[in-house]
Amino acid sequence: MTDLPVLDAVEQRVLGCLLEKQVTVPATYPLTLNALRTACNQTSSREPVMDLDEHAVETTARALRDRGLLRIVWADTGRRVLKYHQTLTEVLGLADDERALVTVLLLRGPQAPGELKVRTERLHGFADRDAVAACLQRLADRDEPLVRQLERRPREQDHRWVHLLGPVADSGPETAAAGAAATAPAVDRDRPIADGPDARDARVRSSYAAVAVTYAARLTTELDDLPFERWLLDRTAAAAGHRPVVDAGCGPGHVTAHLAAAGADARGLDLTPAMVDQARERFPDLRFDVGDLTRLIRPETADGWGAVLGWYSLIHLAGSELPAAVGALARPLAPGGVLLLGLHAGQEVRHLTSWFDEDVELDLVLHEPADVVAAVTAAGLTDVEWYLRGPLEGRGETTQRLYVMARRAG
Repeated sequence: MTDLPVLDAVEQRVLGCLLEKQVTVPATYPLTLNALRTACNQTSSREPVMDLDEHAVETTARALRDRGLLRIVWADTGRRVLKYHQTLTEVLGLADDERALVTVLLLRGPQAPGELKVRTERLHGFADRDAVAACLQRLADRDEPLVRQLERRPREQDHRWVHLLGPVADSGPETAAAGAAATAPAVDRDRPIADGPDARDARVRSSYAAVAVTYAARLTTELDDLPFERWLLDRTAAAAGHRPVVDAGCGPGHVTAHLAAAGADARGLDLTPAMVDQARERFPDLRFDVGDLTRLIRPETADGWGAVLGWYSLIHLAGSELPAAVGALARPLAPGGVLLLGLHAGQEVRHLTSWFDEDVELDLVLHEPADVVAAVTAAGLTDVEWYLRGPLEGRGETTQRLYVMARRAG
């Protein structure tokens, strides 16, 4: 039995990147030194983010070569250049599913099965969360275990798993309070899509269909009691000017109607046909369509939207889906167009089984303000402003509310 290699943090990053890129970009693999350094320093899908120079990457790669964990080869692409190829898969004898999990654990540290299922999709297609758990257990049951299960933290739903190929930092995210030394428990914001985004979308549609009539009856006039929210919506309508506005995730249409009353050429879009039916019934003079906000396209009559709203329509998305969803909302904005988001803020995923006295299966994801603002900035928007307000107990609210407004450069 061969002892497992013990890898320091930089060695873990180098091998993890080579494992990843061998599968995701086979046409350019093995990697040049510059490509390997770029992969190591990615700011997405890497925890922690590193800033390694070429010397550090090259020195680490040569040390791994000397240990038989990496091979350096010459490639002739018009000029001879050195390229780097991992041999860890051969040394450990990893199957494709095992390799995918080890790759993501090397790149992102301890993770729960739900997170791993989502984050390995480009590397291996696990059927479901149980398949991930079974593969983890297989890696743990080897003669020389490659992974182990961590103790579950308070308020965590699932155990996280960590690789055993070297020390892994395992500190929780810092609390939002300035100067706080304590750390908050990790939140598995990918739990809603443990069985896949399609299954989650089906639960969202069926849950909202079940409550559509009651939801519309109770919430259609909610803006009457929300002066701050009306102020944000009125600003958005004014900023859109003559260009059309879309309320992406419009529900029963009351926010779309407020925008229209404020002078905007507003229309609504929602994933749930039953909600669109309620909107059309209550506001017959406005346009409402069934559609997916993550596939938002430009309007037929303009070069882009004057404003796009994601008004509590991102609250069922997993954490890993948030940047792409924000990008999808921002992409069809016209120059100078405004994006307005409304969300629940916090460190929690709430599972609802009853809502408006109806049986539902729905996960409510509370996002960190910093994560949402980062996603908006990454989408290329500027003039970002955000507001966080506490729950209005008189309305029965139990969460903080986050609003983010930003503009596409014009």
